[in-house]
Amino acid sequence: MEGELGAWSENVLDYFLNTNQIKTRDGAEIIWYHAANNKLQMKEAIQSAAHMIEADVLLCGEEEGNGEPIMAHPPETNSDNTLQAWLNEIVNTKKGIKLDFKSLAAVKPSMMLLEGIKLHLRRLVWINADILPGPNGTNAVVDAKRFLDTVTSFCPDVTLSLGWTTGWQPQQCNKGYSWAMVKEMAQICDALTQPVTFPVRAALVRQSKSELLWLLQKSNRYSLTVWTGRHDKYSIEDLLYLRENFDKSRIYYDILEPQNSKFRKAIGIEV
Repeated sequence: MEGELGAWSENVLDYFLNTNQIKTRDGAEIIWYHAANNKLQMKEAIQSAAHMIEADVLLCGEEEGNGEPIMAHPPETNSDNTLQAWLNEIVNTKKGIKLDFKSLAAVKPSMMLLEGIKLHLRRLVWINADILPGPNGTNAVVDAKRFLDTVTSFCPDVTLSLGWTTGWQPQQCNKGYSWAMVKEMAQICDALTQPVTFPVRAALVRQSKSELLWLLQKSNRYSLTVWTGRHDKYSIEDLLYLRENFDKSRIYYDILEPQNSKFRKAIGIEV
């Protein structure tokens, strides 16, 4: 099993170093394409310089629970792209993939599709869901046990991306990830054997330094993936602060423009 499926959970930096797509063990070198859902976005992502392509999966006709997995992000519930068609295209690239699930309904049929192409998809596969409530989080969480049981039974060696539901309020003091939040996540992940990355919101990370450092120190399997809300206010200095305080090989940056280009320029990575 390990030899056959190992590529799915290979360290991101090792994979892209070994394929000569990056130069150093620095998570900031990894370029992301976010929300590559419809066919136009998917084509753009494939042709882009991105190393990792992130997309969102939900079940067509989710209320009935008998549809097929399609590529869309709520509130969108329709798409011109199915997961099957999406995977058929991605298989022919050297890019890693991250599939994001907002509910449990699409997980099992999606894992069955992934299992069916495992011999052809010999590269990084990340599976993401928000399984715990986080700072200002109002969205429903995906049931942690059922999500993890389903994913690991079909695809035992994917990299798991396990996050918290979060919110960000303008003109307010936004609290970060609390000790209770990171300790609950650590408890869930302690029993896992897969690599785990924790998606964390850029505007909330600086005030959570101690908690997130503690979480990363629990296992060398753990990393952070910093992401940004479209309307969040945060500074490039916040990102530089993270870089100074965390191991740069264990923190990835899936952030929006123009901050992404400004950040890469500030740390001397070609844009």
